[in-house]
Amino acid sequence: MKIFSGNSNLPLARSIAASIGIELGKCSVSAFPDGETFVKIDENVRGEDVFVVQSSSPPTNHHLMEMFIMIDALRRASASRITAVLPFYGYARQDRKDQPRVPITAKLVANLIVAAGANRVLAVDLHAQQIQGFFDIPVDHLYASPVMFEYLKAKKLNDLVVVSPDVGGLKMAHAYSQVLDASLAIVAKRRKSATEVESVAVIGEIRGKNVLMVDDLTETAGTLTNAAALLRKRGAKKIFACVSHAILSDLGIERLRKSKIDELITTDTVLRPAIDGVKITTLSVAGLLGEAIKRIHSNSSVTSLFEFKGGRTS
Repeated sequence: MKIFSGNSNLPLARSIAASIGIELGKCSVSAFPDGETFVKIDENVRGEDVFVVQSSSPPTNHHLMEMFIMIDALRRASASRITAVLPFYGYARQDRKDQPRVPITAKLVANLIVAAGANRVLAVDLHAQQIQGFFDIPVDHLYASPVMFEYLKAKKLNDLVVVSPDVGGLKMAHAYSQVLDASLAIVAKRRKSATEVESVAVIGEIRGKNVLMVDDLTETAGTLTNAAALLRKRGAKKIFACVSHAILSDLGIERLRKSKIDELITTDTVLRPAIDGVKITTLSVAGLLGEAIKRIHSNSSVTSLFEFKGGRTS
């Protein structure tokens, strides 16, 4: 078994390799002066079970091309099996035609991964579960929730309500409320544009309680900060936000600095610089991904990673 990484999240790839007890595979991933990506695998991979770790975080298109070219190089070097490990799957929000003459880019990316030569995909908290069906190869879908649960249980929050900041995240919020023995609430929102949303109503009792908002992804932080403002108006005490992938654009950082959110809890699926003025707790999914990689390599069950309290964390 060998693990290689592009340039999108090298610290996470190194941590995954360390958790398994192996060295990260040697490869050169660089760019020609005109911006074209060049890849050279610097060790023998013939007959090996190979895992390529690459988040499709900004610059998204550049990191995707790195992954496609790495997979192609490994296929041509006679690797026996290639698994694309995507801690963050970009373009996942473009998973359906919601207006005329638009693409389904999440499906296009799936096609490109398969065309490059991947035999299997390992992803964390896909924005839409149906993306698994966009692939005609096996997909192992991991959840960051076990890592989050450990941290949240240690905080011992009393009078906790788990809130979904939109109707789409209700299933995830319900799973958190079950494990944390908390009640459940929903914020109804109306999207005005790609960067602006309006939170319009709260369904559930949150007055005088601590609130945990859960979501899979935030970039401009509009949904979270608007929901937090409405929850504070309705009498919430402390407000925590738990997000698997915090990509955070400049607008998102600015909104979080001014927001009512006391702590943003996220993971290291996406590499981001240190941010001043926002309390961000970053938990590592390296151990989780490392364990999944070991199980895939040994043909063991990956599902059992998510059995919790006799149920599932998803």
